[in-house]
Formats: sequence, C-alpha cells, structure tokens
Amino acid sequence: MKQALYLVRHGTTLANLENRFAGRSPEPLHDKGIQQIEEVGRRLTKQRITHIFSGPLPRTVQSAQILQRTLQAPLTINDDLLEINIPHWDGLTKDEIRIRFGDEYPTWLASPGTFNLTNCETLKMVQERVIRAIACITSAAPRGNLVVVGHLIVLRCLVLFYKGMELHDFRQIKIGNASIVCLTKNKNGGWSE
Repeated sequence: MKQALYLVRHGTTLANLENRFAGRSPEPLHDKGIQQIEEVGRRLTKQRITHIFSGPLPRTVQSAQILQRTLQAPLTINDDLLEINIPHWDGLTKDEIRIRFGDEYPTWLASPGTFNLTNCETLKMVQERVIRAIACITSAAPRGNLVVVGHLIVLRCLVLFYKGMELHDFRQIKIGNASIVCLTKNKNGGWSE
C-alpha cells in the first residue's frame, strides 16, 4: 500500500465568512470550522494516520488538535507551513485592500505568479519553503500516512508543485475550508495527486 499525504485546509474562520484576508492574523476557527474539522477527522479515521503536522497560527493548530483527538496521532508544529506574509493586508476585507492599496489586489488576482511587493513574500518564496517543509516532514516520518494542516495559499503552492504546474495557474487549484487533498508516494519517491 502506498504512503499517503493528506493535505487539509483549516476549517472556516470569521475572516472566511467576512471575505477578509486573514494572512498571519491570530484568528481562531469559527464554530462552523470546528464542526467541519470534526467531520474531516471522522473521514480520516480509517486511513491509519501516523503523524499530524501543522503551521503555527491558531486556526491551523486548532484544526490539527481536533484531528489529533480523533486520530490519536502525534502533532508537530512546523513554522515553514505558515501562511504567506503580506502584513499590510492582514485582517482587511478584499474591498478595503482595493481602497487602501490601489491596484495591489487586482494584480494579485490577475497575476499571482508574478505578484511581488516590498517586504512581502511571493508565491515562489512560499512554495520553496513549503516544499522544504514537506521534505523535512517526510524524511522525519518516512512510514505511515501523514496529515498536513495548512492554509489555502500554502496548500495551493504544494499542489501546483506536485502536479508540475506553474505558479500562474495558482487560481486553478480549488481547496475549500476543511477540504482534503490526498497525495500518494510515487515510485520515484515524490508525491502525486
């Protein structure tokens, strides 16, 4: 049986419901998000999960802790699974970003692969660090099925990489709150969907 890596997006937050860019804000799960992740845990109970990994923000840690209680697997926090850093957007609605920062948000929507602001991360930077994180995670836990709890941007960057797609295809990857993307280890030692 092939080893599986389950990528799980954190549950719904208030920012998701209000169409806000949560970014690195310390936002917890909304009650709806808690229920969603509890359901994810039930769906994964038969997958023999041996370890759970999560980014350090409250919404991913809380999601991972809910899964940990259900799946009875150890949890490790990995800082490289942190959300993208665009600090001046954190907590703002998409409309507020448009009003305050002009064409930044339309550029982010139209050309995410080339989006580049001073003192902010690019998608390429995010992708490089999350690929590094997965390499560390899978070398530290080379056997068994693993869960990685992350953010939309983090998980999109991983899926793009493992599908061999370019960063300009970023918006083609759809991952809703509490969604599961299953990657399996291929014969070359890499991961594929």
